[in-house]
Amino acid sequence: MWADVILIGVKLAVGLTVLLTTVPIMVWVERRGSALIQDRLGPNRVGPLGLLQPVVDVVKLLTKENLRPGGVRAFFFTLSPIIAVAIALSTFIAIPVARDTELSFFGYEVDGFLVAPDLNIGILYIFAMASLGVYSLVLAGWSSDNKFALFGGLRASAQTISYELAMTIAVVGVLMSAGSLHLQQIVDAQTGVWLGFLPRWNVFPQFLGAITFLVAVFAETHRLPFDLPEAEAELVAGHHTEYSSMGFAAFYMSEYIHMTVASALVTILFFGGWNLPWIDMPLGGWPGALLSMAVFAVKVMFCMWCFVWVRWSLPRFRYDQLMVLGWKVMIPLAVLNFLWVGAGMALEYF
Repeated sequence: MWADVILIGVKLAVGLTVLLTTVPIMVWVERRGSALIQDRLGPNRVGPLGLLQPVVDVVKLLTKENLRPGGVRAFFFTLSPIIAVAIALSTFIAIPVARDTELSFFGYEVDGFLVAPDLNIGILYIFAMASLGVYSLVLAGWSSDNKFALFGGLRASAQTISYELAMTIAVVGVLMSAGSLHLQQIVDAQTGVWLGFLPRWNVFPQFLGAITFLVAVFAETHRLPFDLPEAEAELVAGHHTEYSSMGFAAFYMSEYIHMTVASALVTILFFGGWNLPWIDMPLGGWPGALLSMAVFAVKVMFCMWCFVWVRWSLPRFRYDQLMVLGWKVMIPLAVLNFLWVGAGMALEYF
């Protein structure tokens, strides 16, 4: 019993450490990446190559005064950023980051140390928790007593509803081909090759589903070109206009955690997870676990770089264009992918 409790504590500590390290690193990558795209230097004063700039920013946010404008609904105003971070962390803990192997941890045999927790309905749990994230944005906009914040919250709710449907339908094809909601089994179903040379990743037979899911992920995380809920040219800062200090930092951190979770899902569902193309990884124990974790991390980092690349390369959509794309383009493409997978499975059956 105590060993299980200690194991859960270790898992939580490792997960939080990874997240708290990933967020400042991604902030630095985004700043340097935008500077590279715009042909300028970016942060380069604090530490080598500006690596300590995110640390200074964290200290600044921790020490700034937490201002609360008059007229806000104080309880919900304070609760909203807490909900945002809690939901983001709740989605992250269900992501498997490496192959499920038996490991020895200080003489104690651990099954699935790198999967916390090992859920049979992992993808359903992640979608259910992620869909709750919009409530924090709506609460923040409503409780701020600010019209710009309220408009941002309303835009966030409409955008989430519009693109969640397309994203869910796009994933149905993956679940049908894998025959499971278990994330480990979805990755295992992508081992081997098609036609003797093509990796058996879902992105190839379900290209429409992959494109639909990727576009929907950008909209769900409210990143450019779909950052309408916080469009600075129209709404100052959207739902977090009135937030400062740690309230603003909490929303900022939850956005990057959602980016990490979205990149991990894209990797697991469509890019083979921790599988390498054309290479079988028979290693077990810690070498196999660490190798699969490294492969998974590289794929996730590439997906996260795509978020930065797209943000500083494409202009923002108008709101009517956002809705038209979600309802008239993304949903039909997702349904077409679903029918394509169903037809392929029917042909295999007969």
